[in-house]
Amino acid sequence: MTPLFTDRDRNLLLDLLRLPSVNPLEAGPDDPPSQLPGILERYAAAAAEAGFRTLRLAAPPAACVERPGVPATVRAAARDRRFLAGQPSLLLRLGPERPRADTVMFNVHLDTVAGHVPPAFDGVTFTGRGAVDAKGPAVALLAGLRAAATHPAVGRNVTVLLQAVAGEEGGALGSYGTRPLLEAGHYGRLNVFCEPTGLRALPRATASMTARITVTGEDAVDDHPDAGHNATVLLGFLAQHLAARLDGAVPGARVCLAGLHTGSTHNRVHGTGTLLVNLSYRTTEAGRRLGDAVARHVTGGLARFAELFASTREFARTARDAADITRLDWDKHGLPALDNRDPWAEALLARAGARPAADDPGFTCDAIWAAGLDDDAFTAVLGPGDLAANRAHAPGEFVALADLEEFAGVVHRLVTLFAEDRRPTSPLRNPG
Repeated sequence: MTPLFTDRDRNLLLDLLRLPSVNPLEAGPDDPPSQLPGILERYAAAAAEAGFRTLRLAAPPAACVERPGVPATVRAAARDRRFLAGQPSLLLRLGPERPRADTVMFNVHLDTVAGHVPPAFDGVTFTGRGAVDAKGPAVALLAGLRAAATHPAVGRNVTVLLQAVAGEEGGALGSYGTRPLLEAGHYGRLNVFCEPTGLRALPRATASMTARITVTGEDAVDDHPDAGHNATVLLGFLAQHLAARLDGAVPGARVCLAGLHTGSTHNRVHGTGTLLVNLSYRTTEAGRRLGDAVARHVTGGLARFAELFASTREFARTARDAADITRLDWDKHGLPALDNRDPWAEALLARAGARPAADDPGFTCDAIWAAGLDDDAFTAVLGPGDLAANRAHAPGEFVALADLEEFAGVVHRLVTLFAEDRRPTSPLRNPG
């Protein structure tokens, strides 16, 4: 059988891997500036060879960062106009605009996490930042769509939309890339978000929230530690208190306590500091319950700290003022989670070669914004490789050529089947 992922796809992928596109929200001092606009132009040119027309290649509208649910880090970065200007997204279409029932949409992100390194290919495996998350899937997607475009109905009786977006990484969660495109109506009856799932078709995506607990007290010298507010002791206590109370508090939720920082010196009392708590959840309702639980347990933790340390010599002032100097804010909050069902679409994915999702809870990605789509749209997360096994956010990120070829085949068959099959319009959504 003739491979779908050809030499020109290999060269395209190496080109995309060579050009850095680290999301500015997490770029380190050693990361080169993002060249995402040039990457998207290169991708659009390759898609044009398969018949795709560019509908939009532009920075997101500035107003999108003022919407509810936009992470605080994105709002802060967007105060600099250069941020959004350097983070455009690309919208492509094969065929004319058609009703949603006759449209299939694919979404893939081309920004990466930090740690850009020169790419390599040894004939079997591609390595480099973005190899599996998600430049490799993006090129394999294009290979599959190029093959599907040879079917007489594709681009003629059905239309294919392709979103190549910025703003998935760095905690942006699609707030300025995917979300504006979906809200503008650029989606179909079937929507596929290309992420490393081991070719499992996941009909769900978790969402996450990030709590920031800040202590703003007064410092003190080590000779008189009782004179200041000890943020280290207070935040350390709250970290343990929240770990004990939140673990298992909401079924299906995961809790990560991290980023505790007060200071780096040993001979002073640090009166200020922060603690970050990141929480993922499977349904929007679970997210609401989790947020309520965090607020409740922070309040309870402060009260318990005041009770335990009120009679101590060194920490009595911290205990007395704990509630007044501690504040709970949200860097991310109120994001939707995706969980939808559609027997017809799921059967179509299986026939195309996608593996069943079973009880896989999924993970957080741009697909969360599909939770708000109309009821005649079904969304799945699907792609080659595995986030952990392929070291997606770690040194040595890689993807196997064989996995890219297999994904291209799934895409080819999926679009062909979509073009040939009857498309009922009654997906089942989980309102939670």
